[in-house]
Amino acid sequence: MKTAELRARSAYTRSVVGVALLAAISCGGEGEIEQPTPLYTQIPIEYPIQLWDQNMEGETLLRVRVSDVGSVEEVEIIESSGYAAFDSAAVSGARDLRFKPARQDGKRIEVWAKVPVHFSKRPRPDTARMLPTPKS
Repeated sequence: MKTAELRARSAYTRSVVGVALLAAISCGGEGEIEQPTPLYTQIPIEYPIQLWDQNMEGETLLRVRVSDVGSVEEVEIIESSGYAAFDSAAVSGARDLRFKPARQDGKRIEVWAKVPVHFSKRPRPDTARMLPTPKS
């Protein structure tokens, strides 16, 4: 693949691989939980090149344990995309995600959160709003 094509695929991939927080479950406590918020300075999940070249798309649903400092401590696959390469890329990329930590009663807490990872060559309306706008 030519360098320009590789850069285009990489930039395009980062803009269409959507990561959205679905729900979070506290690892303890009783009060109301302020959900963790993904930090979108970049989306570290790369589209597997072999599936990109074959025009394959899919979604892997993950469960991640977000620490009280916002790092991902553990990742589990809840629903496979049906493609090992997508699932592997989703798990690998999710480990690099960072969040504004969840809070309960004003204190940062550890939670489990569901994170869908969409692999698509087309932008999704629900993820387009969440991605950062490039600064001029």
